[in-house]
Amino acid sequence: MVVSLSRRGNVEPFHAMDVLAEANRLKAQGVPVISMAVGQPSDPAPARVRAAAAKALQDGRIGYTDTLGLAGLRKAIAEHYADHYRLEVEPGRIAVTTGSSAAFNLAFLAMFDPGDRVAIAAPGYPAYRNIMAALGIDVVEIELGEAAYLHAGHLEAAHREKPLKGVLFASPANPTGAVIPADELSALVNMAETLGIAVISDEIYHRLAYGAPDTTALAFGNSVTVINSFSKYYCMTGWRIGWMVLPEELVRPVERIAQSLYISPPELSQIAAIEAFAATEELEAVKGRYAWNRELLMKRLPELGFPLAAPMDGAFYAFCDVTRHTNDSMAFARKMLAEAHVAATPGRDFDTQAGHRTMRFSYAGSHHDMVEAMSRIERWLR
Repeated sequence: MVVSLSRRGNVEPFHAMDVLAEANRLKAQGVPVISMAVGQPSDPAPARVRAAAAKALQDGRIGYTDTLGLAGLRKAIAEHYADHYRLEVEPGRIAVTTGSSAAFNLAFLAMFDPGDRVAIAAPGYPAYRNIMAALGIDVVEIELGEAAYLHAGHLEAAHREKPLKGVLFASPANPTGAVIPADELSALVNMAETLGIAVISDEIYHRLAYGAPDTTALAFGNSVTVINSFSKYYCMTGWRIGWMVLPEELVRPVERIAQSLYISPPELSQIAAIEAFAATEELEAVKGRYAWNRELLMKRLPELGFPLAAPMDGAFYAFCDVTRHTNDSMAFARKMLAEAHVAATPGRDFDTQAGHRTMRFSYAGSHHDMVEAMSRIERWLR
């Protein structure tokens, strides 16, 4: 039997998921692993979300919906933009998606052709690079160096070297947690518009910033495509439900592509997600624990020889320089998991050039687990 393999399948692994798989294998053997490898809240979805899902199950409401999502959920998302950002967004510009992962697929397919050059920051979320590479898009990784975030100067320099078709950035960012200040975000979007570069803003970690209010890139132009999700702040990772806010001219192309790729997002998750916007009190309590964990890691990680490589402005990640201990973060992560039973993600996931020097620690778990993880790493290093 001959199996045909395409070059598109030869993308870099998502190492965080490989680390998680090994951590789960050890857990199945009874090893008490603490995972700081993936950005998954340890809390369940809010109570009212789960209650809505239970009622929908009882009512038998599980089927196809409109490809762009339930009208009630699109309306609720539009109301969220009015409440949280003081922005009017037409529900007709909103596409509900099967998680933000589907939203990235749809955006890339609708906006770019094979060979188009699209810029991302390095370090950055590996799925950006991997999905675009699989689609034949030319990924331009802009090394941030000492800078905390992508800014207009980076974009202008990369475009001057060879014209860009698009740029994708996140604020708060994964893996760094860095937030782009509002004035810098405005300058970045305006620079892209001036140069004719399409903008995708990943805002999946909004509502998880600790020092400044959220600013959406939509505030600086209607030509921006925004991607968000119920996975992080709303604690709904496995529900696979996200959304896009699109320029009007992209709505129908995205819908046409989604009809064939996904048919529609899962109805059960859509019904439940409507209730997420009314669960702020419960979710803010979860965020309060993240803030507690953040204070712990900001103190303990540098004490253990892991100085912060970026400011922990938002999300639930600490991105650290590990060169005091190793020049191979991949091997170090494997050894730490096997011997200290703490899982963290090697920087290779986020930066193919300098990732051997860094690691990402997620602090989305319980405070007890974070305290214990720091103690285990301290004992192991000694």
